[in-house]
Amino acid sequence: MFATRLAKVVMVTSLAAFAFIVTFDNVTDYASNFDFVRHVLTMDTTFPNNALLYRSIKQPPLWHVAYLTIIAAEGLTCLLLMIGAAALLRTLHATGAEFDEAKRYTIIGGTLAFLVWFAGFTVVGGEWFAMWQSKVWNGQEPAFRFYMTALAVLIFVNQSDARAEAAKT
Repeated sequence: MFATRLAKVVMVTSLAAFAFIVTFDNVTDYASNFDFVRHVLTMDTTFPNNALLYRSIKQPPLWHVAYLTIIAAEGLTCLLLMIGAAALLRTLHATGAEFDEAKRYTIIGGTLAFLVWFAGFTVVGGEWFAMWQSKVWNGQEPAFRFYMTALAVLIFVNQSDARAEAAKT
């Protein structure tokens, strides 16, 4: 039981560290990933004359708004997961019910991670802005790794510690 709880803390902490580094990199090297956002939103590397080009956004202020929104969501993901990891760590030796209750911020943070990398990069970027058509500016594969990792951690963390504790008695 202790090893399982510790594994949950380590996994949530690792997700928080990942979200921190992504946020930190986007803030300290704003221009690199801003280019990515700009190309995806303008759809300038999608198939020529495709019927979806009416969706493209060509206004630079909107590119910045989109990118800042992504950075803010990644930063909030990090914060929620850090709070979640701390809450799990505080209840490491508590009852199963108390440990389950401490999962709240982890669940919110993990869900936000899923939304950023699935809804944001796969649904909006990949499909709405046809990022899948770009050979250069297609971030769907890395996004898949990110949201599947977050999803796997969410599934593992959500396994009831109270039920596991009750089954042992």
